[in-house]
Amino acid sequence: MTTTVTPPQAKPKPRPLVKRRPAATTREDRLVSLGCAVSATLLTWFVLHLLLTSPGRLADLVVAYALYLAMHYLVTRDRLGKLAATDRLVSTVVVTGALGLLVPLLFLLGYIVVKGAPYLRWAFFTHDMSSVAPSAPATDTGGLHAIVGTLEQTALTLVFVVPLGLLTAVFLNETRSRFRRPVRVMVDAMSGLPSIVAGLFIYAALIIPGIQSGVGLFSYNGFMATLALTMVMLPTVTRTVDVVLRLVPDGLREASLALGASRARTVWSVVLPTARTGVTTAVILGIARVAGETAPLLFTSFGALGMNADPFSDPQESIPLFVYRYVKEPLENVQQRGYVGALVLILLIFSLFAIARIVGRDRSKRKSRATKPNRARNAQENR
Repeated sequence: MTTTVTPPQAKPKPRPLVKRRPAATTREDRLVSLGCAVSATLLTWFVLHLLLTSPGRLADLVVAYALYLAMHYLVTRDRLGKLAATDRLVSTVVVTGALGLLVPLLFLLGYIVVKGAPYLRWAFFTHDMSSVAPSAPATDTGGLHAIVGTLEQTALTLVFVVPLGLLTAVFLNETRSRFRRPVRVMVDAMSGLPSIVAGLFIYAALIIPGIQSGVGLFSYNGFMATLALTMVMLPTVTRTVDVVLRLVPDGLREASLALGASRARTVWSVVLPTARTGVTTAVILGIARVAGETAPLLFTSFGALGMNADPFSDPQESIPLFVYRYVKEPLENVQQRGYVGALVLILLIFSLFAIARIVGRDRSKRKSRATKPNRARNAQENR
């Protein structure tokens, strides 16, 4: 009697695990997010509208958002683990916060464009308001004097702030002086200084004594506005450059010092070029901080209806003062002039941002890309 021995069946190989980064998303992940959003919405409607009485739409939104975060975290943790779930939770909160800030900004920009664009003409850039009657239509608005004043005051402010901010930031990071702590405390304290206090300080310390003594420089003019804007802008630039310089690797400093360079040469040739993009960002933030300030200018430059290209004598207009003067008036055509000025101010700030980005862009990558073909060509010739 023969017996047949059946060979043991091979066990199926386990499915290999696919390595995924926590931030990587797939179609299934997006469907899970959509399902959690729908579930949170339906559960919020069931609880707040069927079982209870909803206090309002804002409460519905807050409850639905909290339920969505909880559901999304639990489902992702069950599917992908705790690390991926935490990453998705934080990413969702960050993206939601960014959208929460972006939506009001876009609404504000759209409102200004809708209000000001229909009345913006080329004449706004060619003449001032000295010959425009209050009853004239908004299309006859002239803002050349305000544009010139804003550009001159901003440029003079940058002349004062950029060297002082860079030197202060370098002093705080690259030296071991005992005065670093009080200087840092002073910079932090000035960061919270209200802009109107800066204008009042210049008005009380320089303008009032200057008018009483008859000194023309210390009176209502664009230079006094520049000093007030410098007090507002300097802490912003200093703190931003301070943070940027801290991000420069210490190995670059050590390598430069090891090659025999002095500390000043290291800062000038290694640290500042490495942080050039960050310094440009600091300047952009400083411009954004002062370009729309109105309160300091009320006590310093005072404003004017005609052209004054000399910032060191007589009152001088600027776009923020232009907007403030006309928006608060009751006549509709006068208010439209203010919206036109606000639109031009936004365009001017965007232009300054673009120029600063172009000047401070990183050219090292472009140079390295340009040298790669030359290196390949030289290698072929050597062969």
